[in-house]
Amino acid sequence: MSAKQLAHFRKILETLKKELGEDIDRTVHTMQDEATVFADPNDRASQETDMAIELRNRDRERKLIKKIDETLANIENGDYGFCVKCGVEIGIKRLEARPTATLCIDCKTLDEMKERQMAK
Repeated sequence: MSAKQLAHFRKILETLKKELGEDIDRTVHTMQDEATVFADPNDRASQETDMAIELRNRDRERKLIKKIDETLANIENGDYGFCVKCGVEIGIKRLEARPTATLCIDCKTLDEMKERQMAK
């Protein structure tokens, strides 16, 4: 992968990380502002459900930020764009769709097939 392509993916990842960080900060402030104790049990339950869903979403974003950090480290190490299972280069179109991809499309397809078989 060329230096220009690596710079392109680094920029995408850094932008995504910044946006996720801003979303997390915004959620924290919103949850602090909306921390109201409702007298009605139904209102309280609705608020708790909303907060639980929001926290679950933020946890997913936190995990994605961790994956972005790992991917940025791979760019620095020169390991970015190669499948961790078979070592083949991951296609540019796949990386455009999912810049944090660590598996080539063939290995990912096999993993998904194994997951489906294990679920049955």
